[in-house]
Amino acid sequence: MPFLPGIIAIIQKKPWTIDYGLWTNLIFAPMEKEVVLSGIRPTGFLHLGNYFGAMRNYVRMQDDFNCYFFVANWHSLTTHPDTKELQNSVHRVIAENIACGLDPEKVALYIQSDVPEIAELYLYLNMLAYKGELEKTVTFKEKVRLNPENVNAGLLTYPVLQAADILIHRAVKVPVGKDQEQHLEMARNFAERFNYRYGEVLPLPYAFNYDSELVRIMSLDGTGKMSKSENQLATLYLADDDESIRKKIMKAKTDQGPAETNAVMPDYIRNLFTLMKLVSAADTAKKFEDDFNASSTGNCIIRYGDMKKQLAEDMAKFIQPIREKAADIQNNKPLLGKIIQQGADKARASASETLKLVRQAIGMNYV
Repeated sequence: MPFLPGIIAIIQKKPWTIDYGLWTNLIFAPMEKEVVLSGIRPTGFLHLGNYFGAMRNYVRMQDDFNCYFFVANWHSLTTHPDTKELQNSVHRVIAENIACGLDPEKVALYIQSDVPEIAELYLYLNMLAYKGELEKTVTFKEKVRLNPENVNAGLLTYPVLQAADILIHRAVKVPVGKDQEQHLEMARNFAERFNYRYGEVLPLPYAFNYDSELVRIMSLDGTGKMSKSENQLATLYLADDDESIRKKIMKAKTDQGPAETNAVMPDYIRNLFTLMKLVSAADTAKKFEDDFNASSTGNCIIRYGDMKKQLAEDMAKFIQPIREKAADIQNNKPLLGKIIQQGADKARASASETLKLVRQAIGMNYV
């Protein structure tokens, strides 16, 4: 740290006189921000769960941290998507991230394949990853179960590429959900092995989120989380038009009402109240919650139909500006190209610095 040597320099001055200029530099020098990194695959459409579970936090992070957010198009190739549509998907994800509040002037918002340094670090880390541990990865076993005909090497080494994504920027904070914690632990393992073998170069990344408990948005049919590719009729996408939003919410799963006052809400009912608290006025949400708590068999005060109508209108108003701004950005090809190039330049500047240290540590410099 620069602060400590500065203090020592002051103490060692003879005679002991105060260098006010040095003190001023020490006190008012800006502290380097910690690096935060996260990525999202360009498969499917971003939905309300992505917004409240991740993007809303990213918008807060961009003022407090040195943020790198990327579109993981290399990762998407492991499941063999239609690459003819991949460009549109990548552009849409970039546009939607900005529409949700990310500022490309404050963060590095880039496409994974625009940073070739990631691929080189991925190669080095593969030498430190072992077949047995990769085969035990929960997500790998699940992918094999779902698609036994597509067990490719990229799928097996997915956690290694993910580690390279993180370590190329020497990120220390990584916003992840429960399903990605094992991958983050593996990234720490690879970094530790690298440091043990070649010297201390790569900091160890850890899971991080502003909120101790992230908002979990369930599917409207009550069968699990909202998904980019599954249960499309029960998922609210950021690209949905007003009519689609209304239809989906009106078809959301409900029941006949609570059997007794102050009853415990079933998950699918609680989800409706969660959504209402996120997009509706506080007194509106409280009114319906009070109605639920006062209801019982034979005295059902809560009217789910009225509640869903109100929620549908409020949700449409919430999503509309995001949808429209994203569409405007996606249709403005010169602006989109400028944003993508700017993000690539920022990401490559950081990545090249890390790769320089990595090559020196391994001994890959021969000139």
